[in-house]
Amino acid sequence: MKAILPIIAAFLATSAAFAAEKETTLTGEGKCLKCALKKADKCQNVLEVKKDDKVTLYKLVGDVSTKFHGELCGENKKITVTGKVEKKGETTEFAVSKIELAK
Repeated sequence: MKAILPIIAAFLATSAAFAAEKETTLTGEGKCLKCALKKADKCQNVLEVKKDDKVTLYKLVGDVSTKFHGELCGENKKITVTGKVEKKGETTEFAVSKIELAK
């Protein structure tokens, strides 16, 4: 029995790490953190997702998001993003692998 415990622990740790790596797709209001929300010194894409009475703001990061910024700077638009979510302190970052205007 004692020989099996380390194997089970390793499996659970690997499974948790794999789950954290899973991509997520979210739809919400795309905005510029500087121009629309006045919360930054430089332009940055964010995704605002409203569910019930809760609003979650995701800071969109990566080259895919940067290239899409022209669509959001100056005008909020409904967008769909796919990528990996990571909590960094009080900020929730979304490493974007795909971004498009919502249909």
